[in-house]
Amino acid sequence: MTIWVDADATPRPVKEILFRAAEKRPVTIVLVANSGQWVPPRSRVTWVQVPSGPDVADDYIADQCEAGDLVITDDVPLAARVVERGGYALQPRGDLLDAENVAERLSIRDFNDGLRGDGVITGGPAPFGAGDRQRFANALDRWITRHTR
Repeated sequence: MTIWVDADATPRPVKEILFRAAEKRPVTIVLVANSGQWVPPRSRVTWVQVPSGPDVADDYIADQCEAGDLVITDDVPLAARVVERGGYALQPRGDLLDAENVAERLSIRDFNDGLRGDGVITGGPAPFGAGDRQRFANALDRWITRHTR
């Protein structure tokens, strides 16, 4: 089992949680980014640098992930591609996307994107906080526990 990370957009606290998980649990973590990434020495964490460009990291992750893998991303279209391949997506705020809910999330994302384009929605998400960090850590722990038995 591999946990793929859309690393350019993943908050540092989420990466730190993932690094700790790789120390304690039987998981391999691969950060994918178009910029350099720090990874802990002597760990099951690696990183792949992809060329710059729109969706290059997303395309790499979607092409490399396998059924049963987990992808850490806030990108709902990427999550939909991963789920289509039999994987799962976990958002940095702790929401797990799977075959049961990804189509709905994609529809909501597209609807909100239209509202942003029309100027109806002008603000972004709230800053990433301690509650988000805890929800992510709990969701990751549940997922790893369920999928490493």
